Amino acid sequence: MSDQTPDTQPDDGFDTEGLDAAELALLRSAGAPAPGPIPFPKGFRSGFACFVGRPNAGKSTLTNAIVGEKIAITSSKPQTTRRIIRGVVNRPDAQLVLVDTPGLHRPRTLLGERLNDLVYETWSTVDVIGVCLPSSQRIGPGDEYLLTEIAKLPRRPKLVALATKTDLVSPERIAQHLVKIMSLEEKLGIRWETVIPVSALTGDQVDIVVSELMAHLPDGPPLYPEGEVTDEPTDTRIAEFIREAALEGVSEELPHSIAVVIDEMNLREGRPEDKPLMDVFASIVVERESQKGIIIGHRGERLKQVGQEARLQAKELLGMPVHLSLHVKVLSDWQRDPKHLNRLGF
Repeated sequence: MSDQTPDTQPDDGFDTEGLDAAELALLRSAGAPAPGPIPFPKGFRSGFACFVGRPNAGKSTLTNAIVGEKIAITSSKPQTTRRIIRGVVNRPDAQLVLVDTPGLHRPRTLLGERLNDLVYETWSTVDVIGVCLPSSQRIGPGDEYLLTEIAKLPRRPKLVALATKTDLVSPERIAQHLVKIMSLEEKLGIRWETVIPVSALTGDQVDIVVSELMAHLPDGPPLYPEGEVTDEPTDTRIAEFIREAALEGVSEELPHSIAVVIDEMNLREGRPEDKPLMDVFASIVVERESQKGIIIGHRGERLKQVGQEARLQAKELLGMPVHLSLHVKVLSDWQRDPKHLNRLGF
């Protein structure tokens, strides 16, 4: 994260003349526009939205469903998302930039504190927040805490309530859930622009969510070139595929101790042009020697499985075969060490 103040112009070569402090903050936290003017019709809308919700509320799954491509990993483990991930959705009359953020939580490490800072910064700069309230779960103190924190923002974005995971419950349960969601307006002093039941798994009403989010964006030019789905670097996406595979089947504190670094990624030399092969060398980072053994598994079987699962996703992303070499290393208590966090990109 840059420590520039919002009224300091970024030095990335982008034309920021005439932008106010909030717009400059958007450039820093939610992605700068592509260089050069992009033609757009009169009345075109563009801007930023993010999803919030308790762990496993379906935020990243819904992001992927809307973008139409897997840009955010998903897992049953809480605090899976650790970075600001942007996905771009284009329509003839609007461009929506979806910002997938880490979940707000009670931090126990320096990493947790930094992730929470990212969340608050993003909330303050987006145009719309979609609040994910799973239909399969009752609204509880965690949901109300999130909304209370949003209500405290000096610049409050517009709020859209999303009753997610409707595929898991009956129509009667959905109706009850929607009534409960509406009651939060009076209880918490907030205002919903609309309330939408949605299932990212089946795609039911996903287009309606997109339309509603776009309807609340300000007028403005496209922020990204047409056809760009995300600004997430390819090596970062592959690192996340590896972390996603490593998260499955582990329990307790280990998921929070796993990080992945791409050490090297190059096309294999001497291959025919019509038969390329990408060599990827990556490190899975844990905090203790005992965790290293869990990741590797008996006779290396678990590490092999992680590599196989991640390789398939990397192959699909790159459109070519991938040779993936993984090794596991220990960085003691890296979540609490500022130097380690900086090295790992946090």
